[in-house]
Amino acid sequence: MKRNGRRNKEAAPWWVIPLDMAMIGLAMLLAYLSRYRLQWFKDVVYDAPLLAYLPFAGIFIAIIPFMLALDRGYRDWRGRPWLDHVYRIMNAVAKALVLVLALAFVFRPLIYSRLLILEAGAVMFLLLSLDRVCVLALQSRLRRRGIGVKRVIIVGAGEVGRRVMRTIVARPDLGYEIVGYIDDNPEKGKGELGRFKGRGSIDDLARVIDSENVDEVLVTLPWNQQRRILSVLRECERRNVIARIVPDFFQLSLRQVEIRDLGGVPMINVYEIAFGRTALLFKRVVDVVVAFLGLTLGAPLWGLIALAIKLDSPGPILFRQERVGSHGRRFYICKFRSMRQGAEREMDRLQELNEADGPLFKIHDDPRLTRVGAFLRRTSLDEFPQFWNVLRGDMSLVGPRPPIPAEVEEYQPWHRKRLVVPGGMTGLWQVSGRSELTFDEMVLLDLYYIENWSPWLDLTILLRTIPKAFLGEGAY
Repeated sequence: MKRNGRRNKEAAPWWVIPLDMAMIGLAMLLAYLSRYRLQWFKDVVYDAPLLAYLPFAGIFIAIIPFMLALDRGYRDWRGRPWLDHVYRIMNAVAKALVLVLALAFVFRPLIYSRLLILEAGAVMFLLLSLDRVCVLALQSRLRRRGIGVKRVIIVGAGEVGRRVMRTIVARPDLGYEIVGYIDDNPEKGKGELGRFKGRGSIDDLARVIDSENVDEVLVTLPWNQQRRILSVLRECERRNVIARIVPDFFQLSLRQVEIRDLGGVPMINVYEIAFGRTALLFKRVVDVVVAFLGLTLGAPLWGLIALAIKLDSPGPILFRQERVGSHGRRFYICKFRSMRQGAEREMDRLQELNEADGPLFKIHDDPRLTRVGAFLRRTSLDEFPQFWNVLRGDMSLVGPRPPIPAEVEEYQPWHRKRLVVPGGMTGLWQVSGRSELTFDEMVLLDLYYIENWSPWLDLTILLRTIPKAFLGEGAY
């Protein structure tokens, strides 16, 4: 079955160029008004009509989109960060300014102001950067609702394939929907990885493309399977489906790859993915400050919660449980008790009610919850004594959920990679679905966090945690 998919790299929506032109014209108008009508920056000794600056506006409107197009500013759109857009806009505006000033010097029009042209360039840069924010935010919102989403199939379910999966799970704004994966390993090809289903072997690719209405094929096979890769590419070519190859140097365990250019010659730099000393120091300083503030400023609330727990049911106020931290180190986590005393001994009896997959144990409306405990769980207030664990260095504010030893015993080898960094009070999976996610999806998100850590990512997760916690989304 033939498809009408585009073979070129994905371009910006058609309406982005007209929007840019409108922003450029608006910038020129604002610069004129501020110069001659409001006189914000410098008094003028004569008045000039707006018509005198229309030729300059026309040149800017023609040149800046042209410069952006030459710089591929309207291509490779999906997944490009906003700062990259800003960089290209800055280059285009700077080149246009130089050209317009040069033309003005050569032709010497009767009425023009160099200061106004420079002011217009600054406003153009600001408005174009702002319109990119709006466009990217709109596209992200639409993609989260399933509009403009590309359906992809992953060929290969090894480490490279899982890396692609966790990126797509963590970044729904990219607009990809994985309809499944195929692999010649029967155990993988017929299995499941979280929400992603095995669709058979690579020989089933043609059937899967047709039955699942696939838009793109992501090939994550190792390079030593060149024949299989070529057969996949030929099959995609016959069905006019875009095929993209993910190089298998991403298989290097917990490593990051950086590609640089040396006079047109690509160079690959591979380095370990682990929090460096500077990153760990920064993360630790933030952890100590926030945990100290949380323990001191929140003391009155913690006192009220402790009183409510004591009045609601017999037993201790705090619940302590052994957890596995960074590199397998054991520690005891502190939480406000949300279940009746001796609840852990009832787990075997309630196993048939377990609604979580993998090594997790979760039950909606758990019968062991107390009245106060149900509220604490729903609002995540039971987690706040973990500030003490953060202050002690057992945990961090943000990181993978620290598991209990029994869970770790059931881990597959790739699951254990989530233990290379300190566990956290909150994490990427908690703000991406919490208990509604499968265990494999939780691990995929944890690994994405480890591989892409930055202070900004931590701040983003913390800010997203606040409404998620108090609205009780996905918590039980």
